[in-house]
Amino acid sequence: MKIALLQLNPTVGDIDGNARLILDAVREAGARGADLAVTPELALVGYLPRDLLLNSSFVARSWAVAADLAASLANLPPTLVGLPETNASDEGRPLFNAAALLRHGRVDARFRKALLPTYDVFDEDRYFEPFHGAQTVDIAGQRVGISICEDIWNDRDFWKRRRYHHDPVEELVRAGAQSIVNLSASPFATGKHGRREDMLGSMARKYKVPLVYVNQVGGNDDLIFDGRSCGFDAAGACLARGRSFETDVVICDLAATGSLPTASDLDAESEIWRALVLGTRDYARKCGFSRVVLGLSGGIDSALTAAIAADALGAANVLGVLMPSSFSSQGSIDDALALAKNLGINTLTLPIADAMSAMEATLSEAFAGTVRDVTEENIQARIRGNLLMALSNKRGALLLTTGNKSELAVGYCTLYGDMSGGLAVIADVPKTMVYRVSKWLNTTRRRAVIPEASITKAPSAELRPNQTDQDSLPPYDELDAILQRHVEQHQSAQEIVAAGFDPATVSRVLTLVRGAEFKRKQAAPGLKVTDRAFGTGWRMPIAARAPV
Repeated sequence: MKIALLQLNPTVGDIDGNARLILDAVREAGARGADLAVTPELALVGYLPRDLLLNSSFVARSWAVAADLAASLANLPPTLVGLPETNASDEGRPLFNAAALLRHGRVDARFRKALLPTYDVFDEDRYFEPFHGAQTVDIAGQRVGISICEDIWNDRDFWKRRRYHHDPVEELVRAGAQSIVNLSASPFATGKHGRREDMLGSMARKYKVPLVYVNQVGGNDDLIFDGRSCGFDAAGACLARGRSFETDVVICDLAATGSLPTASDLDAESEIWRALVLGTRDYARKCGFSRVVLGLSGGIDSALTAAIAADALGAANVLGVLMPSSFSSQGSIDDALALAKNLGINTLTLPIADAMSAMEATLSEAFAGTVRDVTEENIQARIRGNLLMALSNKRGALLLTTGNKSELAVGYCTLYGDMSGGLAVIADVPKTMVYRVSKWLNTTRRRAVIPEASITKAPSAELRPNQTDQDSLPPYDELDAILQRHVEQHQSAQEIVAAGFDPATVSRVLTLVRGAEFKRKQAAPGLKVTDRAFGTGWRMPIAARAPV
């Protein structure tokens, strides 16, 4: 049996456009001899559709388009298509997360998701009713078990702690499934795919049945999907694997022998780079932007962001804006211009000294008797934010913010200043990883795309004379290690101190994290690349007195 894994990049809400993607992919699958074609989870409406699902006409429209699509596929392989289905019962949630089998020109069967994730970025229990029971279908003389995304993530032998009380895969095998198909939309996180393939191979080997996994690719809002659809034989050997961060149509022959080598593209720096390029490209494209603008300071963060933007949208569509003040060093200006030349992007220089003088004159009476402090520093950042927003408005270009995860975690950023913008490209990339990705980029391109001085000099916001980040923060190696434990591993201050970190530093960092919550709630969407980002999956209160 040959199964086509349709690794698609749908746009949320674009039901007609997504149907065309599916039709084109199934035609290719048919030409390559597939017996069955499978889309990702909710592919017809795009994942995550969020509260679009509350609109009953939106759901009804998806089924009308599914019926038209079935007619178009009448002479092509049977196709499993993910879409939301209305729950006809007068009890429970209003919808099922479903898959429709399009066969013989019509909707021939329906299958529903059993396990509904409600952690991290997921909130499926808000919309969907869980299904109970094994769901199989006969195709090409074989009984195929149908599962959807989370249904495969609950194996008692693979996970130390199971999140759910039953295992849909176990139920499918008990019901006689000779192979298992899984429609997925599994968001990317660094290092996740190796664990994912280990789990899938282990499951196929455990139950002695072939298993295929079809994953979405592309960016939707803050989430990025890496594709890498794959299939395994009954011994757990990998038979097929889709491209990473690209659309693909993969034919998985369940009768094949042999095994693919372990995926070779799992280096963290490479994964993060490709994820951010894809996420930036899709966010701009799906929001209707073809051009972007960003501030260039000569520092490492804006340099990496600019490099990502140039790869995502093309250098001609990126404008880098230099906004020097009296505190800006000539070295930083030179580094920003060198970066722009290396990338081939256009630049614009807007000095802010006059604007700063005007602001100080306007506020002089109100500030009489006070000393210069962070207030004046923030004014500089907000002048720059206003200039960038003005250029964004005038040129119809998406403004990219350039702050990293370490800064966002502790509030080392200015509301309505450097936080202004429509997309925070590296907001989930810790500062130490910013350096790693930048060095990787230079090594990979075999030239200094990012100027060496931007990498080696002490990081500074340059908002006062001789300022460095470490005037206000612990060294980034230490800071990021503490943040990783606290944010991603949910460790308390006591646990972090027990791991060998200085108690005063830990207390200070965690207090900063807590105090910056109001800033993060107002930040631009940030592309998610770690296990836990300050985005959809971060649900901390602002007005609270929680212990650090």
